[in-house]
Amino acid sequence: MDQLFSDTPKNEDCGDLESRFTIYFKKTKKVNKNITQETIDSIELHLTKGNIQGANSVISTALKNIDNAPINIAVTGEFGAGKSSFINALRGVGPEEKGAAEVGVVATTMRRTPYKHPKIQTLTLWDLPGIGTLNFLPKDYLEKMKFQEYNFFIILCAKHFTKLELDLAKTIRLMKKNYYFVRTKVDLDLDNEKKCKPRTFDRTKTLQKIRSMCVNTFSQNNMDVSQIFLISNSNLSDYDFPVLMDTLVKDLPAQKRHNFVLSLPNITEPAIDRKHSSMQQTVWLEACKAGFLDTVPVVDILRDDMEELKVKLNHYRVLFGVDDESLQVMAKDSQVPLEQLKKIIKSPYLLETKKEETFGEMLLKYLEKLALGNGGLLASGIYFRKTFYLQFLFLDTVTEDAKVLLRETNLRKQFKLNSPQLLTMTRTNDYYQEVIR
Repeated sequence: MDQLFSDTPKNEDCGDLESRFTIYFKKTKKVNKNITQETIDSIELHLTKGNIQGANSVISTALKNIDNAPINIAVTGEFGAGKSSFINALRGVGPEEKGAAEVGVVATTMRRTPYKHPKIQTLTLWDLPGIGTLNFLPKDYLEKMKFQEYNFFIILCAKHFTKLELDLAKTIRLMKKNYYFVRTKVDLDLDNEKKCKPRTFDRTKTLQKIRSMCVNTFSQNNMDVSQIFLISNSNLSDYDFPVLMDTLVKDLPAQKRHNFVLSLPNITEPAIDRKHSSMQQTVWLEACKAGFLDTVPVVDILRDDMEELKVKLNHYRVLFGVDDESLQVMAKDSQVPLEQLKKIIKSPYLLETKKEETFGEMLLKYLEKLALGNGGLLASGIYFRKTFYLQFLFLDTVTEDAKVLLRETNLRKQFKLNSPQLLTMTRTNDYYQEVIR
């Protein structure tokens, strides 16, 4: 590998490091932070005192807590509410895939059933039987379902919430847990309304009518009106699903936020950006732990470094759904040729060097891009080892790949194109031309 810069001594001005660390986290919105303000303050205090070892120890503990923090989500509702479909959608698993929550025409949940997320092993979704199914009082139901194990409850219904479910919510609140009311299958309601009233159908008014019916149920049972999320399990980017996910992220403790964000499906570009922001923050902390340096010590990358980088790149591709297995599923679902999807992304080829551009030159271009960017990593005044800059490059690339694939599949859905038509449109589209170049 090329050597672009020479090594330089470490910066011993820990007060300066402290101010730079503070600047970085001030730029990070509270809802996106993976560590608590108390942890941030502790790191800054160590840096102020010149205790880099102490700062790194706090960072190590914080990263371990982020990686290992368990997330348990309870999903409850009566038969037909769409619990299994909701759980499968959150896990990115099709109804016929291995490990999917069973979707059927008869009641399939008579006891609580755990479903691990296929990519985030610390996240478990629990399919609970509806409270009416077991004929328990709310308090007894929660004890039977071991309510203390869950971070929050999602209460689903496909028509209207029952009095038992509202009483359940009241009991959950008394036990100081969060709950969220989710009205499912609104796409079916809209379709039915459109068939019944083809000339006067109004999507906005119909959705408002559905929401009002739920609100009236709350009022009739003397309960404060909670936020109600209208969703479709078969079309997550529509309706209130993105709003629901934003709300859950905001309400989770900081150390649990990272893995939850990574678990979410790539349904919108803001959702992908949030994953990027969360991962970038974690890589940034790992780089800090490895050592604060005052210049960019770009030295030759050793063979062991390359193997580690390959592992990191593959890990990022999996998390962002641009790995080979995910591409195969996407190609099948969207009826787009697999090779066409591979042509419009860049991450699989990042570690391949071209004759006209060495690996070191590629990194230099990326560093120049960071330096020119407003508020980028270099603007913080803290510089890291070369391998961490490459991780940032990998992260940026898989993020853009995920967005490109989302646009590709959305384009096909929007215009209902067959594969040859889509191929033609993709090749003539200026944006995709830029990506392929």
